[in-house]
Amino acid sequence: MAGPALVLLLAQIAAVAGPVLCILLVRRLLRSRRIFLAWSVAGVVAAGWVLGVWAFMVEPASLTVRHVTVESATWRGPPLRIGIISDTHVAAPHTDVARIRKLVGRMNAERPDVVVLLGDYAGGHEPASVRAAPESSEILRGVDAFEGLSSPLGTWGVLGNHDSWFDDAAIAAALGRAGVRVLDNRAARVERPGANFWIAGLADMHSPREGPMVERTLGQVADDAPVIVLTHWPDPFSEVPPGVALTLAGHTHCGQVVLPLVGRLVHASKASERWACGLYDEGGRKLFVTGGVGVSILPVRFRAPPEIVILTLRAPTLDPRAEGPR
Repeated sequence: MAGPALVLLLAQIAAVAGPVLCILLVRRLLRSRRIFLAWSVAGVVAAGWVLGVWAFMVEPASLTVRHVTVESATWRGPPLRIGIISDTHVAAPHTDVARIRKLVGRMNAERPDVVVLLGDYAGGHEPASVRAAPESSEILRGVDAFEGLSSPLGTWGVLGNHDSWFDDAAIAAALGRAGVRVLDNRAARVERPGANFWIAGLADMHSPREGPMVERTLGQVADDAPVIVLTHWPDPFSEVPPGVALTLAGHTHCGQVVLPLVGRLVHASKASERWACGLYDEGGRKLFVTGGVGVSILPVRFRAPPEIVILTLRAPTLDPRAEGPR
């Protein structure tokens, strides 16, 4: 994590030193009567300073609770409130164990029916074997903090690529200790009074054992109850059949940096160019991609605020106007 941490440190130094150096330069230009140049420099530096502080320090440390409603033709029963947490990246800049505990409290305050975790709980790209013990311990303690999540139908999760790179077995074990049921190419039936449903979780695309097996995983669904698919990457959505009520994914960080007019500078995978952020409807197949909480590669977010999501999944609302005259 030395690279991102160093970038954040340099940004913090620039936030303090930048205005001082700018004032000195502007004063020198004013004394030499280059007034227009002086105020032009002041304006450019001030704009850059504000944007830099926002992107490197303010927005990545914030947290938005996003509320979304999705109507699915294959959903049956009462609406389901799904709490979604993804890409926490503990031990990367801006995310530590204390922050995870706070967002767990925010999620519990929303009183979801069920909570799903969509992977990338570890920050950084290095395996656990080469990391300092305190950093590895922090990552696992961040996973332990999910024990505080509370919902009537439990907490379910999948693993992400950063977890595979770190130590997916250790992450999965920590999730299990926290009461999170990890679905690695497995489907599980969730009992709900009057409206049972299935959660099918796909393996990470960088898993050291096997990648996501959509057909095989959905083959474990033993009845006609609705199905929700969990995947860290949006990429497997291309294989999800129409009968699935909803697919949930993370990984993209919603681009992490979204510039006006230019748009997203980086796409986390090939499919994230098509399904980068938010809700998608592909001929009735529903996909929701969350921007997640943490940062990766650079300690920055701009116009892609960290989020947890409360998604209400419901059957389509009948429009009386569509029924025609009686």
